[in-house]
Amino acid sequence: MITRRQIAKMAAMGAAFPRGTMAQKPAVPLRGLYRDYSRCLPDFLTRLAREAAQRRDAALARLTTAEAIAERQRWVTSTFWKLVGGMPERTPLNTRSTGSFERSGYRVEKLVYESQPGLLISANLYVPTTGTPPYPGVLFQPGHSANGKAYMQYQRCCQGLARLGYLVLAFDPMGQGERTYFPGPQPFLTRLDADEEHTRPGRQMLLKGDTSTRLQTWDAIRSLDVLAAHPLVDPKRLASTGQSGGGTNTMLLAAVDSRLAVAAISCPNTENVAIADFNSPGSTDDAEQNFIGGGPLGFDRWDLVYPLAPKPLLVAVSERDFFGTYSPRYISNGMQEFAKLQRIYRTMGHADRVRWYSTPLPHGLAYAMRMEIYRWMERWLQPNARSIDVEPETNPEPDEQLFVSPHGSLVADFGSTAPFLMNRQRQVKRTPIALDALIRSDAPPPAAPLKPLAETRYRNSRIEAVEFPSAPGVWVPAWIFRPFKEDAHKPILVLLEPGGRANWREDGLYDQLASEGYVVCAPDLRNQGDLRPEFGRGVRGHADTHNSEEHYAWSSLILGKPLLGQRVTDIRAMLQGIRSRAEWSGRVVAIAASGFTTVPALFAAAIDKRLDRLYLSGGLLSFEVLCQEPDYQQPFGNFVPDLLLHTDLPAIAKELVPSPITLAGAVDGAGRALPIEQVRSVYPESGTEGRIRLKAAARWEAAAIREWATSRP
Repeated sequence: MITRRQIAKMAAMGAAFPRGTMAQKPAVPLRGLYRDYSRCLPDFLTRLAREAAQRRDAALARLTTAEAIAERQRWVTSTFWKLVGGMPERTPLNTRSTGSFERSGYRVEKLVYESQPGLLISANLYVPTTGTPPYPGVLFQPGHSANGKAYMQYQRCCQGLARLGYLVLAFDPMGQGERTYFPGPQPFLTRLDADEEHTRPGRQMLLKGDTSTRLQTWDAIRSLDVLAAHPLVDPKRLASTGQSGGGTNTMLLAAVDSRLAVAAISCPNTENVAIADFNSPGSTDDAEQNFIGGGPLGFDRWDLVYPLAPKPLLVAVSERDFFGTYSPRYISNGMQEFAKLQRIYRTMGHADRVRWYSTPLPHGLAYAMRMEIYRWMERWLQPNARSIDVEPETNPEPDEQLFVSPHGSLVADFGSTAPFLMNRQRQVKRTPIALDALIRSDAPPPAAPLKPLAETRYRNSRIEAVEFPSAPGVWVPAWIFRPFKEDAHKPILVLLEPGGRANWREDGLYDQLASEGYVVCAPDLRNQGDLRPEFGRGVRGHADTHNSEEHYAWSSLILGKPLLGQRVTDIRAMLQGIRSRAEWSGRVVAIAASGFTTVPALFAAAIDKRLDRLYLSGGLLSFEVLCQEPDYQQPFGNFVPDLLLHTDLPAIAKELVPSPITLAGAVDGAGRALPIEQVRSVYPESGTEGRIRLKAAARWEAAAIREWATSRP
């Protein structure tokens, strides 16, 4: 009988097991044989985050003079615009009033204006009716409340500031209040939530080189234009404040608009993604708060406020937000970064102009937070600062009282366009680029063979557990199902499925194909199967919601390695490992993929260029059709910034000719099966010498794969 020690030695040498070996004794896991694959993706991202943090810290350490600080400030502003898609063109605001009402100490004017042609903004202008103009102007940016500017605490802050003698402009952010783009039964309330209102079109924008960060920042800039131009405002005394997402949006504005004299940010997302003690997937958030490609440049969230220095900045936070709202590193990283910012203010001779304030209360613009904002504005914007001990009387209005449109919807009432529509209509000009550079896919380690781990058998096939080295700290686990009598004329089949290597069971897909003489290799790619990451540290609510394709995809994009590119690297490593096995030298290797794995399969085939054939079942027709769907279904891990500026899936497929490709049951952006005539209009078989073959149905079973594998190339 073969001992466990002999089994381990044979596995390490890549030896084949004698038939019947595993039948003599059931297979058991060997101690130390398998890796903790759930650490692979987190460890990969942790390394990238650590390198990015070191890069940024080294740059900040050089800021020892006013000249160096000024250069860094210019770099932050220019880098910000490069990362988010560039500064838009200033176009006519076409500001108009739709009504007003008066209360004790102030009146409210209802305004509508255009930040971009056809994109309307709803705003309430709080004008003091006491005191002497010109008044200091405050731009109030709401957090992620469904009703936007009408949220009770936001109204209280605006009313309080107005009664203290500040002219305040509060506007609805993208996807909130009267700017809701995915309406529910009430048109001014979303059927999603505020975060998803920002992020759903934000994902699509990335494909065409745009971002919701750019849109939201430009909305704030144009809103500041409206405020600064008001005849009762002193344009030299302009400030911005906001709560939560509004605090973060105030940081965005501070990065690019030198007109701000003061800023006060309440519960903003002041946590860097790239930090030394990275807690995977990091502090990812909704679309406008994630800076794609910032990691490799050493650019992160705290950089946003550097251009404001040495102007007054209040950072007000909730001490509970590290477990109640943001990630577990929110407070610790925030305090570390605040200390770095303090050094900048100190170097510039104005250490008193930056302040950290915290409250033990949960996330919100509660009374104490509002009082801090009032005092901060009073200290720096009023020539004769008063002592403010009590908030002025405030009385929030019903949502409808603040509407600038008849029914609370700029889309339904005034025909405003929407971010989704703007992106769908955006025309792009494609420029060639190498696919591996576009998706940041790395070549696998040179001469990296597959590593056998263990072997067992079924009635008609034997099964090897193997792994392929893919990237530093990353190994791709796979099953290899082998017939007892291999047919060298049949291709080695690589099967990619959305659930990873899930069809391993006896008489399952892999076993069926192996019993017919095929060698089948079925892997888990990153964030699939055994490569799904372990849960991060911290409160369960945060760990639960962030252990997802969505957040790992954002984290990967921020750190410069799209998840799609990582998966393509995994496929390339697997192909290299298969070819490295002497007994399979010269064998034909073919890939069959289903669902969303068809996208990395197509990219891998185009980059590898040595595949004999490719079968794509139920795959996305194109990213262009995905941009046509407001309620698209494609996993975010397949999104790559600027992809449609350079290529699309049909163009990649045509590049693979003369290698034959079979498309079975292509789907649109919403995941609906498309008529074959529509698929044919995008993938014309006649123009590719018949090398692109179309099937009406997305079949994924042994018979369909066998039919494809045995068809003539």
